[in-house]
Amino acid sequence: MAALIVLVIFIVQAIAEKRILLNDPDLLQSQIHALERKVEDVVGKYTDMSVKYADLSTKYNDISTKNNDLSTKYTDLTTKYNDQSIKYFDLSAKYNTLLTKSNVGGLFIRWGRNDCPGNNTELVYSGFAGGSWFDHTGAAAEFVCLPRDPDLTTKFFSAYAYIYGSEYDTAEFGHADGDDLPCSVCRSTVQSSVLMIPGKSSCYDGWTMQYHGDLVAGGYSQKAATQYICLDEHPEDLTAGQDNHNGKLFYPVLASCGSLACPPYRNGKYLTCVVCTK
Repeated sequence: MAALIVLVIFIVQAIAEKRILLNDPDLLQSQIHALERKVEDVVGKYTDMSVKYADLSTKYNDISTKNNDLSTKYTDLTTKYNDQSIKYFDLSAKYNTLLTKSNVGGLFIRWGRNDCPGNNTELVYSGFAGGSWFDHTGAAAEFVCLPRDPDLTTKFFSAYAYIYGSEYDTAEFGHADGDDLPCSVCRSTVQSSVLMIPGKSSCYDGWTMQYHGDLVAGGYSQKAATQYICLDEHPEDLTAGQDNHNGKLFYPVLASCGSLACPPYRNGKYLTCVVCTK
């Protein structure tokens, strides 16, 4: 019973204190000021957040713009890369074509030698210089380089032509009259064009010299047609080919002025020659 009385008294006092608080203007004023400060704090935080949001929005827009620029540049670079790839494959195809063509090297005959010069050349074969008899009226004109391992036949029996070996017919080339002339067929492994220049002992710019020597041809008083060839400056002869049987003969070539422009040519001077590749 006493406890119940105490509880009732406590409740009555609490109600009375509440009434006092509600009727206290200073307390209410302080609470209002506290609420105002809280509102100001919230407003300040909101304003700060708004500024930060605006700043982040600006940065986001900048990043988006940069991203778009990078995307455009990436697309442009991709296009250029594809164009370069096409050009690369085109150049590769052309390069391979050139490599294939470079395998077809220029061929030339080195008259008077059993070997080839060392300027990126390979020996196809070496053999014997030959052609028609020097005084036959129906003779073939050209010199030929005959191989050492011929494949012969006996199937013909009617009219025919002849072929003979080629001999030195003067000792002025450093070999005895009657010595036989060797030859070698050479192939350039890096160059496809071949040019024999009469009257020159060196090549023009851009060309590679394979060998040089003396311009020779058949004798002017002989009946057989002939051609000009370039005899190496240091000619050799064939072993066991010293007997004088004539055959396809050759002599140094002399300049004869008149229809030939002199100068630069000089009457009675012998012509040199050079074989060049490119």
